[in-house]
Amino acid sequence: MINEAVVDLSRLQFALTVMYHFLFVPLTLGMAFLLAIMESVYVITGKQVYKDMVKFWGKLFGINFALGVTTGLTMEFQFGMNWSYFSHYVGDIFGAPLAIEGLMAFFLESTLVGLFFFGWDRLSKVKHLMVTWGVALGSNLSALWILIANGWMQNPVGSEFNYETMRMELVDFGALILNPVAQVKFVHTVSAGYTTGAMFVLVVSSYYLLKGRDLAFARRSFAIASAFGLASVLSVIILGDESGYELGEVQKVKLAAVEAEWETHEAPAPFTIIGFPNQELEETEYALRVPGLMGLIATRSLTEEVTGLKELKEHNRQRIINGIYANQLLEKIRSGAADDLVIANFEKVKGDLGYGLLVTAYNTDFNQITAEQIDQAVDYSIPQVAPLFFSFRVMVACGFIMLVVFAAAFYQNARRRIGQNPLFLKVIMLCLPLPWIACETGWFVAEYGRQPWAIGEILPVHAAVSNLTAGQIWTTMSIMTALYTVFLIAELYLMIRFSKQGPSSLHTGRYALEKETAQLNAKTEV
Repeated sequence: MINEAVVDLSRLQFALTVMYHFLFVPLTLGMAFLLAIMESVYVITGKQVYKDMVKFWGKLFGINFALGVTTGLTMEFQFGMNWSYFSHYVGDIFGAPLAIEGLMAFFLESTLVGLFFFGWDRLSKVKHLMVTWGVALGSNLSALWILIANGWMQNPVGSEFNYETMRMELVDFGALILNPVAQVKFVHTVSAGYTTGAMFVLVVSSYYLLKGRDLAFARRSFAIASAFGLASVLSVIILGDESGYELGEVQKVKLAAVEAEWETHEAPAPFTIIGFPNQELEETEYALRVPGLMGLIATRSLTEEVTGLKELKEHNRQRIINGIYANQLLEKIRSGAADDLVIANFEKVKGDLGYGLLVTAYNTDFNQITAEQIDQAVDYSIPQVAPLFFSFRVMVACGFIMLVVFAAAFYQNARRRIGQNPLFLKVIMLCLPLPWIACETGWFVAEYGRQPWAIGEILPVHAAVSNLTAGQIWTTMSIMTALYTVFLIAELYLMIRFSKQGPSSLHTGRYALEKETAQLNAKTEV
């Protein structure tokens, strides 16, 4: 029997670590590319204002980058501390992209960040621009390899179970890299980061415009952020649709849970805009649906069905029964009492080994499994629907609100009306939390929707934990939470402080280009 407290606390600790870390990651991804764009404009035009933009926004980027690195280190240590069997069972596969991320991306990014800050007087314009683009590339490469590792957890392609070593082994590195789930997650995640960076710059620029200070700087920053943000949020929405299609292909349980699809509807399936999922009754109460839309999102057609949770549970039941048989055969093989027929039969059903492990949450003796325990395992194979259903809709709502804001900001820029509508600037400032809310809820949907699997259909969460006590986890989690809270407070304090100082702090006197203010009140030179 499993220790539910240890499993739940281990999950909670890792969730807290990831959620804290992911407060910093999207802004790093977005700011890095914005800095590269701003410095490119500086090199092309030679205008001091764009150099000041790179230096000022770069200062805020540096604060966020440092704290993002600090909070990210603990996550990898947790695989060895709290998830030791996970590390043993799949470490050879999961560790490969993480190692490449450290060697190829993290060291590159960290080295170039130093050159970015200290190379202004030592490098030519073009060389420093190459460094800035290198920082942006490094941050994206880092995200790529981490999401390749995470994508494999969602869709474990290119690997096989070896009964001699009792571990998963990598058999196709190309399949690991080209995993469709990983590729969709990468482009969707980095686009969300670009949106976050653009919204941050847009909000701070709006603050300066409302205060009537550093107007030349603020208007140019506003213009770049509005264009970059509009392109980014459109990319997020389009790639989010692609992500939904990919879920329909390889993660049908997650898709059905996110959409609270209990029944397999006649094609095309409707999309539930809002409702109240009731897992006990297996229905969505007071549901408001759009006919046919879910079919288009999940299958790209009006003729293919979207499988409901009830049917998926019955499909899982058969796989659980096969998995119990597979584990029984595996025990014979491990005991040395197997012949060629046993091994041949095992090879036929070994793909369901993980489903058999679901039953070990209730009984670890595969020869004594009851029908009731199989029923429990079937229910266990489906995540809780309500948290996924509502989190997904919060994420989508934030995305579409940001689309409207960026589109309006871009329109104002195109019409040379930046800063002429104080009410709109105030609305923009209220939108600051939206990208972080969208990123956190999106990450929750991705990870919680995989439950109960640590590795999709291979290793259940309860089987992946370390042999720890609840007290040990409470201790480390309390220390980690307190430390990360201090980091977050430090980040907020520093970001607010330097944002309030503004670009004027780059100069001993008033902002060098403030004299342009009078000429730029009506029109902005971009």
